[in-house]
Amino acid sequence: MNWCVIVLALLLSAQKSWSYPSARFEEANSFEKYLEKARTVLDRVPLIDGHNDFPYSLRRYENNQVGDLDINDLTTSEPWASSSSSHTDINRLRQGKVGAQFWSAYVSCSTQYKDAILKTWEQIDVIHRMVDANPTAFEFVKSAQGIEDAFSQGKIGSLVGVEGGHSIGSSLAVLRMMYDMGVRYMTLTHSCPTPWGDNSQLDDPGNVPIHDGLTPFGKDVIAEMNRLGMLIDLSHVSRKTMRDALETSTAPVIFSHSSAYALCNNTRNVPDDILQLVAQNGGVVMVNFFVSYISCGLTATVQQVADHIEHIRNVAGADHVGIGSDFNGVARTPEGLKDVSEYPNLFAELLARGWAETDLEKVAGLNLLRVFRGAEAVRDQMAADGGKPFDEWIPQADLPAESLPCSTGQIKSIKLSTE
Repeated sequence: MNWCVIVLALLLSAQKSWSYPSARFEEANSFEKYLEKARTVLDRVPLIDGHNDFPYSLRRYENNQVGDLDINDLTTSEPWASSSSSHTDINRLRQGKVGAQFWSAYVSCSTQYKDAILKTWEQIDVIHRMVDANPTAFEFVKSAQGIEDAFSQGKIGSLVGVEGGHSIGSSLAVLRMMYDMGVRYMTLTHSCPTPWGDNSQLDDPGNVPIHDGLTPFGKDVIAEMNRLGMLIDLSHVSRKTMRDALETSTAPVIFSHSSAYALCNNTRNVPDDILQLVAQNGGVVMVNFFVSYISCGLTATVQQVADHIEHIRNVAGADHVGIGSDFNGVARTPEGLKDVSEYPNLFAELLARGWAETDLEKVAGLNLLRVFRGAEAVRDQMAADGGKPFDEWIPQADLPAESLPCSTGQIKSIKLSTE
Protein backbone atom coordinates (compact mmCIF):
# COMPACT_ATOMS: atom_id res chain seq x y z
CA MET A 1 0.00 0.00 0.00
CA ASN A 2 2.77 2.38 0.90
CA TRP A 3 4.57 1.61 -2.37
CA CYS A 4 1.40 2.42 -4.31
CA VAL A 5 1.12 5.76 -2.56
CA ILE A 6 4.74 6.55 -3.29
CA VAL A 7 4.42 5.63 -6.98
CA LEU A 8 1.23 7.66 -7.31
CA ALA A 9 2.90 10.66 -5.68
CA LEU A 10 5.84 10.40 -8.06
CA LEU A 11 3.55 10.21 -11.06
CA LEU A 12 1.59 13.28 -9.91
CA SER A 13 4.83 15.16 -9.30
CA ALA A 14 6.09 14.27 -12.76
CA GLN A 15 2.79 15.32 -14.34
CA LYS A 16 2.96 18.63 -12.48
CA SER A 17 6.51 19.26 -13.63
CA TRP A 18 5.51 18.49 -17.22
CA SER A 19 2.31 20.54 -17.24
CA TYR A 20 3.68 23.74 -15.72
CA PRO A 21 6.32 24.39 -18.41
CA SER A 22 3.71 23.49 -21.01
CA ALA A 23 1.29 26.04 -19.53
CA ARG A 24 4.00 28.67 -19.45
CA PHE A 25 4.86 27.87 -23.06
CA GLU A 26 1.23 28.22 -24.10
CA GLU A 27 0.98 31.52 -22.27
CA ALA A 28 4.19 32.83 -23.84
CA ASN A 29 3.12 31.61 -27.27
CA SER A 30 -0.26 33.33 -26.89
CA PHE A 31 1.39 36.59 -25.85
CA GLU A 32 3.72 36.44 -28.86
CA LYS A 33 0.66 36.15 -31.12
CA TYR A 34 -0.90 39.22 -29.49
CA LEU A 35 2.41 41.04 -29.76
CA GLU A 36 2.69 40.24 -33.46
CA LYS A 37 -0.85 41.50 -34.02
CA ALA A 38 -0.12 44.65 -32.00
CA ARG A 39 2.89 45.43 -34.17
CA THR A 40 0.71 44.98 -37.25
CA VAL A 41 -1.76 47.54 -35.89
CA LEU A 42 1.09 49.99 -35.26
CA ASP A 43 2.33 49.46 -38.81
CA ARG A 44 -1.06 50.68 -40.09
CA VAL A 45 -1.54 53.80 -37.99
CA PRO A 46 0.97 56.15 -36.36
CA LEU A 47 1.55 55.61 -32.66
CA ILE A 48 1.51 59.20 -31.39
CA ASP A 49 2.97 59.77 -27.94
CA GLY A 50 1.80 62.99 -26.31
CA HIS A 51 4.81 63.66 -24.10
CA ASN A 52 8.51 62.76 -24.00
CA ASP A 53 11.11 64.75 -22.01
CA PHE A 54 14.12 63.68 -24.09
CA PRO A 55 14.94 67.34 -24.96
CA TYR A 56 15.33 68.10 -21.25
CA SER A 57 17.69 65.12 -20.99
CA LEU A 58 19.72 66.72 -23.76
CA ARG A 59 19.95 69.84 -21.61
CA ARG A 60 20.89 67.92 -18.45
CA TYR A 61 23.41 65.51 -19.95
CA GLU A 62 24.76 67.31 -23.02
CA ASN A 63 24.18 71.04 -22.39
CA ASN A 64 22.13 70.98 -25.60
CA GLN A 65 25.25 70.15 -27.64
CA VAL A 66 23.67 67.82 -30.20
CA GLY A 67 25.70 68.51 -33.34
CA ASP A 68 28.00 65.51 -32.88
CA LEU A 69 25.80 63.43 -30.58
CA ASP A 70 24.83 60.01 -31.90
CA ILE A 71 21.36 59.32 -30.50
CA ASN A 72 20.81 56.08 -32.42
CA ASP A 73 21.85 53.96 -29.42
CA LEU A 74 22.29 55.48 -25.97
CA THR A 75 22.10 52.21 -24.05
CA THR A 76 25.90 51.95 -23.75
CA SER A 77 26.82 55.65 -23.69
CA GLU A 78 27.39 57.47 -20.42
CA PRO A 79 25.82 59.19 -18.61
CA TRP A 80 22.76 57.88 -20.46
CA ALA A 81 23.37 54.19 -19.80
CA SER A 82 23.50 54.68 -16.04
CA SER A 83 20.47 56.96 -15.80
CA SER A 84 17.18 55.50 -14.59
CA SER A 85 15.33 58.18 -16.60
CA SER A 86 17.01 57.53 -19.95
CA HIS A 87 14.35 55.73 -21.98
CA THR A 88 14.75 57.07 -25.51
CA ASP A 89 16.95 56.75 -28.57
CA ILE A 90 16.26 56.23 -32.27
CA ASN A 91 16.77 52.45 -32.25
CA ARG A 92 14.33 51.99 -29.39
CA LEU A 93 11.81 54.38 -30.95
CA ARG A 94 11.88 52.17 -34.05
CA GLN A 95 11.48 49.00 -31.98
CA GLY A 96 8.52 50.59 -30.20
CA LYS A 97 6.83 51.46 -33.51
CA VAL A 98 6.59 55.17 -32.63
CA GLY A 99 5.04 57.07 -35.53
CA ALA A 100 5.00 60.59 -34.07
CA GLN A 101 6.24 62.24 -30.90
CA PHE A 102 5.39 65.46 -29.13
CA TRP A 103 8.79 66.45 -27.70
CA SER A 104 8.47 68.47 -24.51
CA ALA A 105 10.05 71.94 -24.36
CA TYR A 106 10.21 72.05 -20.58
CA VAL A 107 11.96 74.39 -18.17
CA SER A 108 11.47 74.31 -14.41
CA CYS A 109 9.21 76.60 -12.44
CA SER A 110 12.31 78.17 -10.88
CA THR A 111 12.67 80.10 -14.15
CA GLN A 112 9.29 81.84 -13.78
CA TYR A 113 9.67 85.66 -13.69
CA LYS A 114 13.33 85.18 -14.61
CA ASP A 115 14.59 83.52 -17.81
CA ALA A 116 11.74 81.12 -18.59
CA ILE A 117 11.20 82.49 -22.11
CA LEU A 118 14.91 82.34 -22.98
CA LYS A 119 15.35 78.79 -21.69
CA THR A 120 12.14 77.60 -23.37
CA TRP A 121 13.32 78.97 -26.70
CA GLU A 122 16.59 77.09 -26.17
CA GLN A 123 14.58 73.90 -25.71
CA ILE A 124 12.52 74.56 -28.84
CA ASP A 125 15.78 75.19 -30.67
CA VAL A 126 17.36 71.92 -29.49
CA ILE A 127 14.32 69.98 -30.71
CA HIS A 128 14.71 71.57 -34.15
CA ARG A 129 18.44 70.80 -34.20
CA MET A 130 17.93 67.22 -33.00
CA VAL A 131 15.45 66.63 -35.84
CA ASP A 132 17.69 68.33 -38.41
CA ALA A 133 20.67 66.23 -37.30
CA ASN A 134 18.75 62.97 -37.85
CA PRO A 135 16.83 63.46 -41.11
CA THR A 136 16.46 59.76 -41.91
CA ALA A 137 14.64 59.15 -38.62
CA PHE A 138 12.76 62.39 -37.90
CA GLU A 139 10.60 64.88 -39.76
CA PHE A 140 9.60 68.15 -38.10
CA VAL A 141 5.85 68.56 -38.56
CA LYS A 142 3.29 71.20 -37.58
CA SER A 143 -0.05 69.69 -38.52
CA ALA A 144 -2.17 66.57 -38.40
CA GLN A 145 -1.53 66.01 -42.08
CA GLY A 146 2.18 66.44 -41.46
CA ILE A 147 2.08 63.54 -38.99
CA GLU A 148 0.43 61.29 -41.56
CA ASP A 149 2.81 62.38 -44.32
CA ALA A 150 5.89 61.66 -42.19
CA PHE A 151 4.46 58.28 -41.17
CA SER A 152 3.88 57.34 -44.81
CA GLN A 153 7.56 58.11 -45.46
CA GLY A 154 8.71 55.89 -42.59
CA LYS A 155 9.77 58.83 -40.44
CA ILE A 156 8.88 59.79 -36.88
CA GLY A 157 6.84 62.97 -37.04
CA SER A 158 8.32 65.36 -34.48
CA LEU A 159 6.30 68.11 -32.83
CA VAL A 160 6.87 70.55 -29.97
CA GLY A 161 4.77 70.86 -26.84
CA VAL A 162 5.64 73.57 -24.32
CA GLU A 163 5.21 72.16 -20.81
CA GLY A 164 4.11 74.99 -18.59
CA GLY A 165 2.37 78.34 -19.09
CA HIS A 166 5.15 80.07 -17.17
CA SER A 167 7.17 79.68 -20.39
CA ILE A 168 5.27 82.50 -22.15
CA GLY A 169 5.86 85.09 -19.43
CA SER A 170 2.13 85.97 -19.39
CA SER A 171 2.46 87.37 -22.90
CA LEU A 172 0.15 86.55 -25.79
CA ALA A 173 2.81 87.93 -28.12
CA VAL A 174 5.27 85.31 -26.88
CA LEU A 175 2.59 82.65 -27.29
CA ARG A 176 2.16 83.67 -30.93
CA MET A 177 5.90 83.65 -31.55
CA MET A 178 6.17 80.16 -30.08
CA TYR A 179 3.43 78.96 -32.42
CA ASP A 180 5.47 80.38 -35.31
CA MET A 181 8.44 78.37 -33.98
CA GLY A 182 6.41 75.18 -34.35
CA VAL A 183 4.86 74.77 -30.88
CA ARG A 184 1.59 72.87 -31.25
CA TYR A 185 0.46 72.50 -27.67
CA MET A 186 1.02 74.29 -24.40
CA THR A 187 0.43 72.80 -20.95
CA LEU A 188 -1.31 75.65 -19.12
CA THR A 189 0.63 75.17 -15.87
CA HIS A 190 3.31 72.93 -14.45
CA SER A 191 4.19 72.41 -10.78
CA CYS A 192 3.59 76.09 -10.13
CA PRO A 193 0.62 78.34 -10.77
CA THR A 194 0.95 81.13 -13.30
CA PRO A 195 -0.41 84.65 -12.70
CA TRP A 196 -3.46 83.53 -14.67
CA GLY A 197 -4.09 79.86 -13.79
CA ASP A 198 -4.01 77.36 -10.90
CA ASN A 199 -1.97 74.15 -11.06
CA SER A 200 -2.82 70.65 -9.84
CA GLN A 201 -0.84 70.79 -6.58
CA LEU A 202 -3.24 73.46 -5.33
CA ASP A 203 -5.86 70.68 -5.15
CA ASP A 204 -3.73 68.70 -2.69
CA PRO A 205 -4.98 68.62 0.91
CA GLY A 206 -3.89 71.71 2.82
CA ASN A 207 -3.36 73.86 -0.26
CA VAL A 208 -5.59 76.74 -1.31
CA PRO A 209 -6.33 77.84 -4.92
CA ILE A 210 -4.95 81.24 -5.85
CA HIS A 211 -7.21 82.21 -8.77
CA ASP A 212 -10.06 79.72 -8.45
CA GLY A 213 -9.15 78.34 -11.87
CA LEU A 214 -8.44 80.71 -14.74
CA THR A 215 -8.41 84.48 -14.49
CA PRO A 216 -10.00 86.59 -17.26
CA PHE A 217 -6.54 86.85 -18.83
CA GLY A 218 -6.19 83.07 -18.56
CA LYS A 219 -9.36 82.75 -20.61
CA ASP A 220 -7.81 85.15 -23.15
CA VAL A 221 -4.89 82.69 -23.38
CA ILE A 222 -7.38 79.92 -24.20
CA ALA A 223 -9.09 82.06 -26.84
CA GLU A 224 -5.78 82.95 -28.49
CA MET A 225 -4.70 79.32 -28.52
CA ASN A 226 -7.99 78.50 -30.24
CA ARG A 227 -7.36 81.23 -32.80
CA LEU A 228 -3.84 79.94 -33.47
CA GLY A 229 -4.86 76.30 -33.67
CA MET A 230 -2.61 75.41 -30.74
CA LEU A 231 -3.77 72.45 -28.65
CA ILE A 232 -4.71 73.25 -25.05
CA ASP A 233 -3.05 70.78 -22.68
CA LEU A 234 -4.69 70.33 -19.27
CA SER A 235 -2.17 68.01 -17.66
CA HIS A 236 -0.75 69.60 -14.47
CA VAL A 237 -3.69 72.00 -13.96
CA SER A 238 -6.21 72.17 -11.11
CA ARG A 239 -9.70 70.76 -11.47
CA LYS A 240 -11.22 74.24 -11.60
CA THR A 241 -8.72 75.24 -14.30
CA MET A 242 -9.75 72.10 -16.21
CA ARG A 243 -13.40 73.13 -15.97
CA ASP A 244 -12.75 76.75 -16.92
CA ALA A 245 -10.66 75.73 -19.92
CA LEU A 246 -13.26 73.21 -21.10
CA GLU A 247 -16.01 75.82 -20.76
CA THR A 248 -13.95 78.47 -22.59
CA SER A 249 -12.37 76.49 -25.42
CA THR A 250 -14.23 76.07 -28.69
CA ALA A 251 -11.68 73.47 -29.79
CA PRO A 252 -11.05 69.96 -28.42
CA VAL A 253 -8.46 69.82 -25.64
CA ILE A 254 -5.85 67.26 -24.64
CA PHE A 255 -4.31 65.91 -21.47
CA SER A 256 -0.85 65.17 -22.89
CA HIS A 257 0.28 62.91 -20.01
CA SER A 258 -2.30 62.16 -17.31
CA SER A 259 -4.09 59.06 -16.05
CA ALA A 260 -7.35 58.17 -14.26
CA TYR A 261 -7.92 59.63 -10.80
CA ALA A 262 -10.42 56.87 -9.94
CA LEU A 263 -7.59 54.32 -10.06
CA CYS A 264 -4.89 56.48 -8.48
CA ASN A 265 -6.00 59.52 -6.51
CA ASN A 266 -3.10 61.77 -7.45
CA THR A 267 -4.19 65.30 -8.41
CA ARG A 268 -2.17 64.95 -11.61
CA ASN A 269 -4.81 62.51 -12.82
CA VAL A 270 -8.23 63.18 -14.31
CA PRO A 271 -11.39 62.60 -12.25
CA ASP A 272 -14.44 60.94 -13.79
CA ASP A 273 -16.57 64.11 -13.94
CA ILE A 274 -13.84 65.79 -16.00
CA LEU A 275 -13.51 62.70 -18.21
CA GLN A 276 -17.19 63.10 -19.06
CA LEU A 277 -16.63 66.76 -19.96
CA VAL A 278 -13.65 65.79 -22.13
CA ALA A 279 -15.95 63.43 -24.05
CA GLN A 280 -18.46 66.26 -24.57
CA ASN A 281 -15.63 68.54 -25.71
CA GLY A 282 -14.31 65.90 -28.13
CA GLY A 283 -10.86 65.86 -26.50
CA VAL A 284 -8.45 63.09 -25.55
CA VAL A 285 -6.68 61.97 -22.35
CA MET A 286 -3.25 60.52 -23.12
CA VAL A 287 -2.31 58.04 -20.40
CA ASN A 288 0.89 58.62 -18.42
CA PHE A 289 3.22 55.71 -17.53
CA PHE A 290 4.77 57.21 -14.37
CA VAL A 291 4.23 54.63 -11.64
CA SER A 292 3.19 57.28 -9.09
CA TYR A 293 0.23 58.14 -11.33
CA ILE A 294 -0.58 54.53 -12.20
CA SER A 295 -0.43 52.63 -8.90
CA CYS A 296 0.08 55.50 -6.43
CA GLY A 297 3.02 53.39 -5.26
CA LEU A 298 6.65 52.64 -6.08
CA THR A 299 5.97 49.95 -8.71
CA ALA A 300 3.45 49.33 -11.45
CA THR A 301 2.83 46.96 -14.33
CA VAL A 302 1.79 47.18 -17.95
CA GLN A 303 -1.50 45.58 -16.86
CA GLN A 304 -2.17 48.51 -14.51
CA VAL A 305 -1.50 50.98 -17.33
CA ALA A 306 -4.03 49.05 -19.40
CA ASP A 307 -6.47 49.38 -16.48
CA HIS A 308 -6.23 53.18 -16.74
CA ILE A 309 -6.84 53.07 -20.49
CA GLU A 310 -9.86 50.84 -19.98
CA HIS A 311 -11.24 53.05 -17.23
CA ILE A 312 -11.04 56.14 -19.41
CA ARG A 313 -12.67 54.20 -22.24
CA ASN A 314 -15.45 53.05 -19.93
CA VAL A 315 -16.16 56.58 -18.67
CA ALA A 316 -15.44 58.78 -21.70
CA GLY A 317 -15.46 56.33 -24.61
CA ALA A 318 -12.83 54.76 -26.87
CA ASP A 319 -12.64 57.99 -28.88
CA HIS A 320 -11.13 59.90 -25.97
CA VAL A 321 -8.05 57.99 -24.81
CA GLY A 322 -4.47 57.96 -26.07
CA ILE A 323 -0.83 57.51 -25.02
CA GLY A 324 1.32 60.13 -23.24
CA SER A 325 4.18 58.18 -21.68
CA ASP A 326 6.27 60.88 -19.97
CA PHE A 327 9.37 58.85 -20.82
CA ASN A 328 12.69 60.51 -19.90
CA GLY A 329 10.83 62.68 -17.41
CA VAL A 330 10.38 59.94 -14.81
CA ALA A 331 12.73 57.57 -13.00
CA ARG A 332 10.26 54.74 -12.36
CA THR A 333 8.43 53.07 -15.24
CA PRO A 334 6.04 50.10 -15.14
CA GLU A 335 7.16 46.51 -15.55
CA GLY A 336 6.71 45.73 -19.24
CA LEU A 337 7.07 49.40 -20.25
CA LYS A 338 10.66 50.09 -19.32
CA ASP A 339 11.37 52.39 -22.30
CA VAL A 340 10.10 53.49 -25.71
CA SER A 341 10.85 50.09 -27.25
CA GLU A 342 8.03 48.41 -25.30
CA TYR A 343 4.86 50.21 -26.46
CA PRO A 344 3.72 47.06 -28.35
CA ASN A 345 3.50 45.25 -24.99
CA LEU A 346 0.70 47.58 -23.94
CA PHE A 347 -1.25 47.03 -27.14
CA ALA A 348 -0.73 43.26 -26.85
CA GLU A 349 -2.18 43.44 -23.34
CA LEU A 350 -5.26 45.27 -24.63
CA LEU A 351 -5.67 42.72 -27.41
CA ALA A 352 -5.49 39.93 -24.83
CA ARG A 353 -8.38 41.65 -23.02
CA GLY A 354 -10.51 41.50 -26.13
CA TRP A 355 -10.06 45.01 -27.52
CA ALA A 356 -11.01 45.45 -31.16
CA GLU A 357 -8.19 46.47 -33.48
CA THR A 358 -10.24 49.49 -34.61
CA ASP A 359 -10.27 50.78 -31.02
CA LEU A 360 -6.53 50.12 -30.68
CA GLU A 361 -5.97 52.28 -33.75
CA LYS A 362 -7.86 55.09 -32.03
CA VAL A 363 -5.75 54.79 -28.87
CA ALA A 364 -2.53 54.62 -30.87
CA GLY A 365 -3.03 57.85 -32.78
CA LEU A 366 -6.32 58.30 -34.61
CA ASN A 367 -7.91 60.02 -31.60
CA LEU A 368 -5.10 62.55 -31.37
CA LEU A 369 -5.24 63.16 -35.13
CA ARG A 370 -8.98 63.84 -34.87
CA VAL A 371 -8.46 66.29 -31.99
CA PHE A 372 -5.61 68.02 -33.82
CA ARG A 373 -7.76 68.44 -36.91
CA GLY A 374 -10.54 69.76 -34.69
CA ALA A 375 -8.26 72.49 -33.37
CA GLU A 376 -7.15 73.30 -36.91
CA ALA A 377 -10.80 73.53 -38.04
CA VAL A 378 -11.60 76.00 -35.23
CA ARG A 379 -8.57 78.06 -36.25
CA ASP A 380 -9.66 78.12 -39.87
CA GLN A 381 -13.23 79.06 -38.96
CA MET A 382 -12.10 81.88 -36.69
CA ALA A 383 -9.91 83.19 -39.52
CA ALA A 384 -12.81 82.97 -41.97
CA ASP A 385 -14.96 84.89 -39.49
CA GLY A 386 -12.40 87.69 -39.43
CA GLY A 387 -10.88 86.84 -36.06
CA LYS A 388 -7.85 88.91 -35.16
CA PRO A 389 -5.08 88.33 -32.62
CA PHE A 390 -6.05 88.99 -29.03
CA ASP A 391 -3.75 91.86 -28.10
CA GLU A 392 -4.59 92.28 -24.42
CA TRP A 393 -1.80 92.59 -21.86
CA ILE A 394 -2.11 90.92 -18.50
CA PRO A 395 -3.24 93.49 -15.92
CA GLN A 396 -0.34 94.65 -13.77
CA ALA A 397 -2.47 93.97 -10.70
CA ASP A 398 -2.51 90.26 -11.63
CA LEU A 399 1.27 89.97 -11.39
CA PRO A 400 2.63 88.86 -8.00
CA ALA A 401 5.19 90.88 -6.10
CA GLU A 402 7.92 88.34 -6.86
CA SER A 403 7.65 89.18 -10.57
CA LEU A 404 8.23 92.91 -10.15
CA PRO A 405 12.05 92.99 -9.79
CA CYS A 406 12.34 91.45 -13.27
CA SER A 407 9.71 93.68 -14.90
CA THR A 408 9.87 97.25 -16.16
CA GLY A 409 6.08 97.45 -16.27
CA GLN A 410 3.87 98.46 -19.14
CA ILE A 411 4.13 101.77 -20.96
CA LYS A 412 0.95 103.74 -20.56
CA SER A 413 -0.58 104.84 -23.85
CA ILE A 414 -0.35 108.53 -24.67
CA LYS A 415 -2.92 110.08 -26.93
CA LEU A 416 -1.48 113.03 -28.83
CA SER A 417 -3.67 116.02 -29.47
CA THR A 418 -4.39 116.84 -33.10
CA GLU A 419 -5.21 120.49 -32.36
